[in-house]
Amino acid sequence: MSDTLYRFAVALAIGLLIGLERGWRQREEAEGERTAGLRTYTLSSLLGSLSATLAGATSQVFLGFAFFAFALGFCAFAWLEARAERNFSVTGVVAGMLAFALGAYAVVGEVRIAIAVAVAVTLILALKQPLHSWLRTLSWIEIRAALILLAMTFLALPLLPDRAVDPWDAINPAEIWLLAIIIAGISFVGYIAMRVMGSQSGIAVVALAGGLASSTATTLTLARLAREHPGASPIVAGGILLSGAVMVIRVLIVASSLNQALLLPLLWPLGSGAVVLMVVGAVLFLVNRRRADTSPAIRLKTPFDLATALKLAALIALISLMAKWLIAAFGENALTVLAALSGLADVDAITLSLARLSRDTIAIVTAAESIGIAVAVNTVVKAGMTFGLGTTKAGWVVTAASTAAIVMGCTAFLTMS
Repeated sequence: MSDTLYRFAVALAIGLLIGLERGWRQREEAEGERTAGLRTYTLSSLLGSLSATLAGATSQVFLGFAFFAFALGFCAFAWLEARAERNFSVTGVVAGMLAFALGAYAVVGEVRIAIAVAVAVTLILALKQPLHSWLRTLSWIEIRAALILLAMTFLALPLLPDRAVDPWDAINPAEIWLLAIIIAGISFVGYIAMRVMGSQSGIAVVALAGGLASSTATTLTLARLAREHPGASPIVAGGILLSGAVMVIRVLIVASSLNQALLLPLLWPLGSGAVVLMVVGAVLFLVNRRRADTSPAIRLKTPFDLATALKLAALIALISLMAKWLIAAFGENALTVLAALSGLADVDAITLSLARLSRDTIAIVTAAESIGIAVAVNTVVKAGMTFGLGTTKAGWVVTAASTAAIVMGCTAFLTMS
């Protein structure tokens, strides 16, 4: 008896929750001019719970007929209201049907799921204006990127074989595709962060978000900005360092998430280097914030597309295959050469490949050392970009801070060894 009363109380709360949002939104309308309000949605949920209870005592068919009759009556009154007011929104009808269904599920199903869904429904209803405003700002390229990412995750991934398909046991299609999805998701989050913040948020905020999406693209843009505005070179250099720090932290998180055993070997070397970059970047902003006479308009490429996914997956597969071959031919020490070459262009593929191999093929120390080398080489490349595309002043600042970060990371690694 107590359990039944508890479930009915949950159904009552669900109806009140949905009805509160619906009633508040229609509070300006006079009595009799709206199909449903606070009381109607509450009663709808209670009707669903009572129908489910009666169905349990008689036949489950009763619940289906009860829902059909409720939906038919609700739709009829909503149609009369729409014809009178020329309002063709069907949201109220769907909300009423959800109130009934959730009230029924609170009786026959998991109470916590019913509560969670009710909260989600209410949030969606309440966020009508922000959601519509956000939707108007989206471009087709961004929608396409999100759809591709979802398709990669829920359509393509389950179809790929989850086993090695080559004689060297280096290429597991499902695992490689999952790694590509991880990096794609991180880059997409960074792109959205930059999209929301906008260029008016200043160099620091955009640099942090840009480091999450693509530290290389951010470095290129900021270096060009320094050339166009030489007076802002110190603060632009600070932005490049902050972006690099985010990249280092991202590598640490991605590698340790794939193999937790890498966390401690990488924490102090990468962590200390990231701290140096972050501190120097922050100091440059604090000292030179009044000299910044511009904000960057960082334009990243398409947030994500299928070609990018295929290239990244192919690069991961190629590096994994090369790593297996180098280990067989020359031993694990040869991986440092591969890591250095990979770091000239990108750190994601080598990080994912080595973290994956460290689970059963190479030693943890070797993987950590090689990942650290790739990060160090990539950091040096960014300093070179700042010299070549920016100003000498910004280049020297970034080079000095990058050197200090690399020395700090190497010292931490050697101390731990």
